[in-house]
Amino acid sequence: MMNKYKLILGALLIMVFSVFTSCDEGGDPDPGATSVVEMAGDWFVQLEGQGSYYLISTYNTAADNGTEMWIDDNKNFWWFKAKTSVNTSALSFSGSDLASTVDGYDILVSISNGIISKGTATTSGGNISDSISFDIEFSDDPGTIYQLVGYKRTGFQEDEH
Repeated sequence: MMNKYKLILGALLIMVFSVFTSCDEGGDPDPGATSVVEMAGDWFVQLEGQGSYYLISTYNTAADNGTEMWIDDNKNFWWFKAKTSVNTSALSFSGSDLASTVDGYDILVSISNGIISKGTATTSGGNISDSISFDIEFSDDPGTIYQLVGYKRTGFQEDEH
């Protein structure tokens, strides 16, 4: 009878030990960063720095080569999502006749004067953040250049729009 309890207790201890040690990956679990990490994020932008805010996103492409990034308005402004060329050391971006990949809305976009500046924007809530600005033209409105200006999303409630 006592051997049965010892056997059960031993099996239970082995299971508990396995649960607490089997998930330890060891080493450094830091996956690193993408090649455009300094330019990536969510941004609140305004048309010519006035009026309503639009949430756009910039993020890495699958190639992760440091020469391009996605710029995506998440269907908030003009419904565009395009890969644009970047210069990560200058934090600049641009591109002509970029194919937008929004399903059902086939247009070309041209982006110029794209720049990100670290710590130079004051948010609507009074916080300091990175700034973004760029000019954009759409093939379905040729000749009209829209200037979008804004700041990187901080996550603070007072800066949300």
